[in-house]
Amino acid sequence: MENKIRYELEFPLNSSPQLLYQYISTPSGLSEWFADNVNSRGEFFTFIWNDNEEKARLASKKTGEKVKFRWVEEDGKDGEYFFELRILVDEITKDVSLMVVDFAEEDEVDESKQLWDNQISDLKHVIGSV
Repeated sequence: MENKIRYELEFPLNSSPQLLYQYISTPSGLSEWFADNVNSRGEFFTFIWNDNEEKARLASKKTGEKVKFRWVEEDGKDGEYFFELRILVDEITKDVSLMVVDFAEEDEVDESKQLWDNQISDLKHVIGSV
């Protein structure tokens, strides 16, 4: 398997950091915009899209600021790749943005970025930030 490329995207959102954190850190919040369904058992989250299931471990979180999910391999071990959702607040303007850190294979980076655009668009509708 070829190495994936790390990329970052930043999306401005009209939301309070506290509200936004609920949508990026809880199964119920994530299932409203990120996946069709999200279940969790302890630190393990199962993301379901159509009939596909992907498992990830909540690798780290800082309440009100960020969550990082590390994909779990089929053997149950932590994978090499993760995605991180980080809330940024401009100190002067108090503008809120969501920073996405993710990985994709070189020929799929544009497609992955487009997917994030679509998902963040869904998130904006859910939180009333359109």
